[in-house]
Amino acid sequence: MVGRGGGGRRATLIAVAVVLAWLVIGGVAGPYAGRLGEVATNDNAAFLPTDAEATRAQDLAGEFVDRQTIPALVVYERTSGITDADRQRVSADVARFAQVPGVVNPLPPPIPSQDGQALQVVVPVDDAEGEEIGSVVENVRDIVGGDRDGLTVDVAGPAGLLADLIEVFSAIDGPLLLVTLVVVLVILLIVYRSPVLWVFPLLAAGMSYALASVFVYLLADADVLKLNGQAQGILTVLVFGAGTDYALLLIARYREELHRHDRPWDAMRTAWKGAAPAIIASGGTVIVSLLCLLLSSLNSNRALGPVAAIGIAATLLVMLTFLPALLLLGGRWAFWPRRPRADQADPQTEHGIWSRIAGFVARNARPVWLSTAVVLAVLTLGLTQLGATTLGQSDLFTQRTDSVEGQEVIARHYPAGTGSPATIFATEQTARQVAQVAQDVPGVAAVRPVGAGRQGGPPEENAAPKVVDGRVQLDATLADPPDSDGAERTIRELRVAVHQVPGADAVVGGFTAINVDTSDAARRDQNVIIPVVLVVIAVILALLLRALLAPVLLIATVLLSFAATLGLCALLFRHAFGFPGVDASFPLFAFVFLVALGIDYNIFLMSRVREESVKRGTRAGVLGGLAVTGGVITSAGIVLAATFSALAVLPLVVLVELGTAVAVGVLIDTIIVRSLLVPALAYDIGPKVWWPGRLSRANGEREARHAR
Repeated sequence: MVGRGGGGRRATLIAVAVVLAWLVIGGVAGPYAGRLGEVATNDNAAFLPTDAEATRAQDLAGEFVDRQTIPALVVYERTSGITDADRQRVSADVARFAQVPGVVNPLPPPIPSQDGQALQVVVPVDDAEGEEIGSVVENVRDIVGGDRDGLTVDVAGPAGLLADLIEVFSAIDGPLLLVTLVVVLVILLIVYRSPVLWVFPLLAAGMSYALASVFVYLLADADVLKLNGQAQGILTVLVFGAGTDYALLLIARYREELHRHDRPWDAMRTAWKGAAPAIIASGGTVIVSLLCLLLSSLNSNRALGPVAAIGIAATLLVMLTFLPALLLLGGRWAFWPRRPRADQADPQTEHGIWSRIAGFVARNARPVWLSTAVVLAVLTLGLTQLGATTLGQSDLFTQRTDSVEGQEVIARHYPAGTGSPATIFATEQTARQVAQVAQDVPGVAAVRPVGAGRQGGPPEENAAPKVVDGRVQLDATLADPPDSDGAERTIRELRVAVHQVPGADAVVGGFTAINVDTSDAARRDQNVIIPVVLVVIAVILALLLRALLAPVLLIATVLLSFAATLGLCALLFRHAFGFPGVDASFPLFAFVFLVALGIDYNIFLMSRVREESVKRGTRAGVLGGLAVTGGVITSAGIVLAATFSALAVLPLVVLVELGTAVAVGVLIDTIIVRSLLVPALAYDIGPKVWWPGRLSRANGEREARHAR
């Protein structure tokens, strides 16, 4: 029975109304969860800062062509030498490429390699196709078919890479969501050991995702924010992971109160009042931390912040309204077969193992926090193996793709930058000098002007330069693959060289330049955003705990945990996974998620410790808070770690690394930091941990009296 008397009936009616209202909202918002891919953009250039040199070059390039294009490079290879039959096949394929919608005509002729073992066709794809570039490339791949009689064919280049990325991110709406749901379901069944209770948090998490999706879709469709596949994948796992965390906290508190109250309504009201401040503070901290990404110079980072923040905001709203109404309607039977009775039992009696851990911490407080701090400090030594860089095309995927294999073929037979040149824009009067200076840069294979009438493909041999507003475009073919470290070094040296030509006003862009500017912007963001996030979190913790020392200690433990996580992950990435390094954006993303989510567990623990400290004194409060929250925090950490691990279903090194880092970091946070280091440190310090708040003085006097 849900409740007795008029109050119980009113509570039931309110709960029914809330549930029905949310079901209506879910019915409207639900379809948008599967449509986010429609408004996603995965072109790196779309996320560059407006003042980046590559962005300025891209704007200038648009003035030299009727339509901007992105090249697909179709490369044919026969190691014994290209035959006449091969050339006839290539000519037939080129004629069919020209008929594909989205391909810009005329196509340039095939380019033979000097060793006679390969032919390359540059297929310019209209940049205005957007996400449909993937479909254009798939049509090209359908035309070339598979390998034939020893002749191998691959479709590479920027368009081929983009098509492979689009195919990877198309798995977000299906496999990633399904894996995330299954992971959460299995863990909830293990945690609750109930055939009923798992339904409530999973249904609420699904409602949160639907609500977040509709807002993200509408904002991306209106061009208010830019959504990419990476942000879409993170939104999925973040909403389900954080939502389940908040649900676990509320349900654990509700179960406690059912032991103290006869009516579920009274139990829920007390549980909500006790848990809601911690949940709101936790969610608010994550939201504010994510919104700090708005300070980023990269549009992709600026988009991820609001997208993820919308997800957390939607989750907070659902978990504090829809979930309590569901639990209230479920009453005690929702916990079947372990239904809590109104027996006034001490909550700690249901947490035997955590009561024993609390006792262990009390007896060995100083050795515990010193030893755990040393272990974490040792793990930070792995940071020397991190090596942040820009991952090359062949390193971007966890499995081999057509674009990766094609790029390797191109590198074997051509200057590796063929088909994806650096673009140099200079004044007409200095064009010849700029070309000579560029040609002298190590790593530049050839420099040629863009001739009038050119739409795509390699520079024409003897074409008259096209002049637009007094500027000339030069194409510089690089000796290294366009996504390699060598190509990036060449771009940096090329920029230094051409910028020194007087009166040239030279601008260098192209595929490699986009990668260079993206890496530089990511490093700048790291230096700006990380300190801001730390200050914001410190202020929130100080207001929540009404102390200064405790927030400083908590942030110190989170930073130590973060450094230990990166150190351990660096060793895993290099020696277990075989990854060559991490992307330049990885440290910032890992920091924002690990620190924001790590503070989550600090808030869950320390807000309860403070509540218990007011009643019992600081040291008793630490032990009581650890005993009653240890289980739920550990369960929440396992859920969050498992949901972020689901990113491994997407064969992208960047997302696998981020998912692994968050999973490892959350487990370190929950098992070591929140269960041992923080409680032991707070217990050892005692009432002074609340300095300079009144609780510090009051508990200090109380414990001094007890000592006498």
